[in-house]
Amino acid sequence: MTTEPQRSRRSPGLLAAAAVAVVLGGLAFLVLDVVVAAFVGIVLVVVAVMAVLASDWDQHATFEEREQQRALKRKSKWEKNADARERDRRRWEAHQARQARGSDDR
Repeated sequence: MTTEPQRSRRSPGLLAAAAVAVVLGGLAFLVLDVVVAAFVGIVLVVVAVMAVLASDWDQHATFEEREQQRALKRKSKWEKNADARERDRRRWEAHQARQARGSDDR
């Protein structure tokens, strides 16, 4: 992940935009027809939600960082299961030896 310091959850710009949206929505209901004001209010709410969702758009790990984490996880899992793989390999070789001895008897 990124090593930048964490920002606060609420940025001043988003709070100001929300306040402006509330004021504009209220003014729309006072000045405009109810149906038109409802449309304006819905548009303002959608824009505000999009702004909140997009506020941390670039605060994510890069593809390379995610792949590095996955590679480390795979490597640790591979190392953890090394003894089981060795045991399975020995069992397979013993099985192959038994099969070879069995075919020699025929």
